[in-house]
Amino acid sequence: MTTRYEPAIDLSAITAIDVHVHIEVDAHGHSSLPEDLAEAASAYFSVDAGRPDLDSVAAYYRERSMAAVVFTVDAQTELQHAALSSEEIAEGAARNNDVLIPFGSVDPRQGQTAIDRARHLIEDYGVRGFKFHPTVQGFDPSEEQYFPLYETLQSAGVVALFHTGQTGIGAGMRGGRGFRLALSNPMLLDTVAARFPDLQIIMAHPSVPWQDEAISVATHKHNTWIDLSGWSPKYFPPQLVRAANSFLKSRILFGSDFPLLTPDRWLRDVEQIDMKPAVMPGILKDNAVRLLGLG
Repeated sequence: MTTRYEPAIDLSAITAIDVHVHIEVDAHGHSSLPEDLAEAASAYFSVDAGRPDLDSVAAYYRERSMAAVVFTVDAQTELQHAALSSEEIAEGAARNNDVLIPFGSVDPRQGQTAIDRARHLIEDYGVRGFKFHPTVQGFDPSEEQYFPLYETLQSAGVVALFHTGQTGIGAGMRGGRGFRLALSNPMLLDTVAARFPDLQIIMAHPSVPWQDEAISVATHKHNTWIDLSGWSPKYFPPQLVRAANSFLKSRILFGSDFPLLTPDRWLRDVEQIDMKPAVMPGILKDNAVRLLGLG
């Protein structure tokens, strides 16, 4: 009997919702990435971030009075490496439903299998969204063959979170290990947002080098959001700070990219930039509460 996730987050007791937290190793010690990629990513980010398991991630966020959206990336076709189980992540989130919110992941290149699995994760496990990484999964999100998958997500009212911009995964490896950065241009998501106007889409990260494209899409398509994960706020492009302080303030989300970047560092570094105090409660918590239907 599956334990279906239902949130039990005391919103008055938490200070923030981190919408971008990776689970990189499972309870059996299996890693989300092949060893060569994991090592290259650690070198790129100049960190040897420990890779805590799900219950440790929950304890980490509980200590900080924060909630976190947790997920993995299923890129079996591209990586030829078994993904972590989104079912186990959802069950772990159900066990820690005071602080965790599960997103699932399916490999879009698996066609009908991906659609069936997404439905299963939504209906039987209660996942609240799905994480996609077009560069690592090796797919162009604007192609029509993936539209039935988006239709499934839109019908279920769950969120689609897409990696955008450059990635540290494969960086410095021969030919970037074959990964194509162009698949993570946020302009490709404009097509998705246009065709699926009720699908809420998060464009993850400052979309370097395409920040203006991401802002353009978010300005035009109000079913799109931007999360601020993966970069220290010290390095945010000025136009992103300007947008977050004004016309996009209701659709900007706090995310860290834990364990590669910690929420502690993010919160420390955001103090050094010109973010208006008035917009921070929305960015840190309230916008995510609205998006995820937690209110």
